[in-house]
Amino acid sequence: MSLVEDRLAIIETCTRMGWHADQREWGKLAGVFADKVTLDYTSLNGGEAAELTPDQIVDAWSGLLGAFDATQHLITNHLVTVEGDTAVCTASFQATHRLANPFGSPLWTLGGTYRFDLLRAEDGWRISGVVMTATWADGNKDLMALAAEKR
Repeated sequence: MSLVEDRLAIIETCTRMGWHADQREWGKLAGVFADKVTLDYTSLNGGEAAELTPDQIVDAWSGLLGAFDATQHLITNHLVTVEGDTAVCTASFQATHRLANPFGSPLWTLGGTYRFDLLRAEDGWRISGVVMTATWADGNKDLMALAAEKR
């Protein structure tokens, strides 16, 4: 595979993470991940990064993101570095979450950057790590708690 083909495949894999979550395509979402994935959402939630399997990620995300009326994750400005069978892709993101509720805005939008670590698999690139760095938010952050209560 050429460097250009690798770069395109890596960008598509990272884009599919947001697409499959937004489309509620949970089986396809699991397919973008390596066997073990380090997720780091500490910039938003505190705590520590966690090492999870694709099934654990899908279980958590389907419960939380699936509780929203809709979500939209836009991932862009990809910068890709490939070194053999590993790669790093950094990208900007904007994630909008919609949940109708009687006590505030139905929207919460978060923006920032992702750092994806990827491994080459026999059938393509797989995400082995995600660091989400939130840099701004707008709207009703309480929607996350309301969605978690719906689970």
